[in-house]
Amino acid sequence: MYLNIVLFFLIIPSLLLGNDDRKPIPYNYLAKKEVQTFIDTMVNQYHFNRSDVTNILKRAKLDRDTLARYSGKFKRNSTVGTWERFKLHVVNQKTFKEARAFKKKYRKTLRRAARTYNVDENYIVGFLGVESHFGNYTGDYNILDALSTLAFHPNRMQKLFKSELKHLFLFAREKGYDITKLEGSFAGAMGCVQQLPSIARKFNDDFDGDGASVWDIEDCIGSIAKFMHHHGWRNGNVVAVPTHFRGKRFNRLKTSHKRVLSLNTIRKAGITPRKPFSESHAYLLKLRNKTHDEVWLGGKNFSVLTKYNSATAYGMAIHLIAKAVR
Repeated sequence: MYLNIVLFFLIIPSLLLGNDDRKPIPYNYLAKKEVQTFIDTMVNQYHFNRSDVTNILKRAKLDRDTLARYSGKFKRNSTVGTWERFKLHVVNQKTFKEARAFKKKYRKTLRRAARTYNVDENYIVGFLGVESHFGNYTGDYNILDALSTLAFHPNRMQKLFKSELKHLFLFAREKGYDITKLEGSFAGAMGCVQQLPSIARKFNDDFDGDGASVWDIEDCIGSIAKFMHHHGWRNGNVVAVPTHFRGKRFNRLKTSHKRVLSLNTIRKAGITPRKPFSESHAYLLKLRNKTHDEVWLGGKNFSVLTKYNSATAYGMAIHLIAKAVR
């Protein structure tokens, strides 16, 4: 599963700690045994210079804001957000207007990416809208500080972040970047499609011929198209269809973007698609609003969207932006 953090949390000043706690503080990572083991791994398996890795980690700081987001009891939607927050900050007329302007500006690149990877250009626009508001918000957290904090302090995803710190060192070496100066999200995601280092290494695409960069819009367009193709996007297949059901809330079946149900089972539960749905099985998707639920049927293409960020609201936000620019 790929983890990627939606950037509107960088737009909203909803920090978990006070302003002073937003700033990373000095921390002696080298005193930790697991840090010394990490250094050994980077030297012995990946042929880094020991003094280089040591000096880099000596400069890494403790980011208490980042750690607070991943420590303690996990709160559902805490890293992705409720559907109400998506609608307030991402899925709205302002975003749709900006999405149409972005599509017009980068029409040639979008069409070339769509042809190259056999994907839908409108969903590329959707990804860029959700991830970074079309490249306008790419994060201002020091990535070395964030990933060192999450790799070497207990949290619910520590194993993943330790792996991402390794990939950060590899990514910086491959690209010739100063690892201490890279900035991104509080979870170490970088660029206009907010890729963690492992994803950037795998899907970064030099789509404009001047060297691949996760901060270059045209490269990001190619990268998302490449990701969609890799995960099985099929043009012409259904993505999501709205439904009708009686009442305000739906609880008759378990809803999930990870498990499919037969259409017969879905219809027996009182769900009626409002548009034709061409697949025999569907993901039953629920978006909870303050006063009512929205229930959608998701096709195989919807699962491609959630491979980037495993959340129903995330995939639906991309889908609705894509529909708005079609």
